[in-house]
Amino acid sequence: MVRILGITLPDERRIDYALTLIYGIGWSNGKKILQQASVKAETRVKALTEEEIKKLTNIIDKNYKTEGDLREIINENIKRLKEIGCYKGTRHIKGLPVHGQRTKSNARTKRGKRKTVGALKKEVWAKLDQNKTGAEAPPTKTK
Repeated sequence: MVRILGITLPDERRIDYALTLIYGIGWSNGKKILQQASVKAETRVKALTEEEIKKLTNIIDKNYKTEGDLREIINENIKRLKEIGCYKGTRHIKGLPVHGQRTKSNARTKRGKRKTVGALKKEVWAKLDQNKTGAEAPPTKTK
C-alpha cells in the first residue's frame, strides 16, 4: 500500500494510471512526472521502491498543485466570479452550466431531476386544490 500526498494508490494498478487518482494530475502530467522520475509506466504500484516513491513525491510536490491546494484555488476563483457579478458567476449562482452548453434538453447533472410543468391530469389537480384549500383556511368557530 503506497501513499503519495495522502492518497492511497491501489497495489495492483499500473503507476501511470494510479497517478491519475491524485486530484490535479491527469494522463499527460502523469507521463511527464514518470519521465522526470525515470520510472517505467508499466510498473505496478507494489513494485515501486522507496527511492522511486520519494522521487515521485518530490516532483509532484515541487512542480504541481494538487488535492487541497488546487481545490482551494478553484473555489476562490469561483467565489471571485460570483462577487464581481460576471456572466460565469451568475451561472454558478443559479446552478446552471457555465461554458455555454445547451440547457433545453441536457444539463441534467447540473440542473437536477426533471420537474413536470404544465400537463397535469384532472385527478392530480383535484388533489392539489384540496391540499391548498385545507391548508390555507382552517375552519374557525364563531359564537
